[in-house]
Amino acid sequence: MLRKILAAYDSSDASEDAFRFALDLAQKYAAELIVLSVARPPEPAESVETEAVLEKATEFYQKHFAQLKELSAKAGVAVRFEVRVGHPAEAIIHMAHEESADLIVMGHRGKSFIKRWLLGSISKRVVSYAHCAVTIVR
Repeated sequence: MLRKILAAYDSSDASEDAFRFALDLAQKYAAELIVLSVARPPEPAESVETEAVLEKATEFYQKHFAQLKELSAKAGVAVRFEVRVGHPAEAIIHMAHEESADLIVMGHRGKSFIKRWLLGSISKRVVSYAHCAVTIVR
């Protein structure tokens, strides 16, 4: 049984598809849905820079969340939206554990092929280290 679903969202087309999939599951199972967006801090990170990154990321994602909130309202699903700063895979895994999520839903590819190639696949890391089931939406 699915009680809590965590959807990773980076505003890419793949993450929008993953959100729609997670929303459908949340509706069918009457599950709680949490949407997480993660902003990367500059290297090396300093606390002042991290706060600025979080502010900018929150502002950016709030615009995108408005559309997702409309879809959620139409589906009759209450959704909680969060923005965090850190490495995306680590933040997704940590939040899933912290929230005792039953499922993580995420897109196959994020916003940038080059970043994925240089940094390794976020979805691959999440699948490898998550404590719960992970669905990768293509």
